[in-house]
Amino acid sequence: MIKIDSHQHFWEINKFNYSWMDQKSPLRKDFVPNDLEKLIKENQIDKTIIVQAVPSTEETYWLLEMAENYDFIAGVVGWVDLTDPKIEKTLNILQENQFFKGVRHLWETDEDPEWIINSGAIRGLKVIAERNLTFDFLARPNNLIYIPKIMNLVPNLRAVLDHIGKPEIAEKKIQPWLNDIRKISSIDNVFCKLSGMITEANQKNWRVEDLKPYVHHVLSLFGADRIMFGSDWPVCTLAGQYKDVKNSFDEILKDLDLKSKNKIFGENASKFYKI
Repeated sequence: MIKIDSHQHFWEINKFNYSWMDQKSPLRKDFVPNDLEKLIKENQIDKTIIVQAVPSTEETYWLLEMAENYDFIAGVVGWVDLTDPKIEKTLNILQENQFFKGVRHLWETDEDPEWIINSGAIRGLKVIAERNLTFDFLARPNNLIYIPKIMNLVPNLRAVLDHIGKPEIAEKKIQPWLNDIRKISSIDNVFCKLSGMITEANQKNWRVEDLKPYVHHVLSLFGADRIMFGSDWPVCTLAGQYKDVKNSFDEILKDLDLKSKNKIFGENASKFYKI
């Protein structure tokens, strides 16, 4: 079985405007394929999916170029302007590249938590769905209530919730995240990424036990068929190393049967992103 990291990033600080990144952040340096290749080998990961980090089609082309040059990269989730009346033209060009799998919007950074509905982006999502591309929901808890509404408007959209919706793990807060996740999980074509969790925990003092209840909730709701592992490297380095992320999920999921583990650590991502 191929093991897949469904969520990682690359960036070069002087190449694009990473406005979400604090000027003094330890993330504010280049992270490129050669940095990751050794880490995934050490952690028995075969392939990865690169996910966009800035709202830029130029970045998407750059990521696609890397995918063509590194065997371990299986696909790219890029960015397009969902409100662009000429979105079809942009997607026509991007889809000429076999590694272009889908789209993500930096929803969590929008001032309006309902932006996807209020902005005219629904038409863009309908185009994405018509082309059988994927969409990654980068959402915080205040966005989650809108996902069922979006999916009702675009019912055939193949979507995935990044970072299990970024619950407030550091505060050990479960609600209203859990109620909202329960509603989202009832939509069959929405998947969920086990990713981005240690950075939502206490970054200096997190434990596997802090993550466990959230993982168990997601597993019970989405089931092993709709969950996929993602490292969120290099963002995860704010709170730990690649191996810490992988080992924490190995520990939490240790009692699952092998078939379920294979789905979470590879098969589901392969199915979702058509690898």
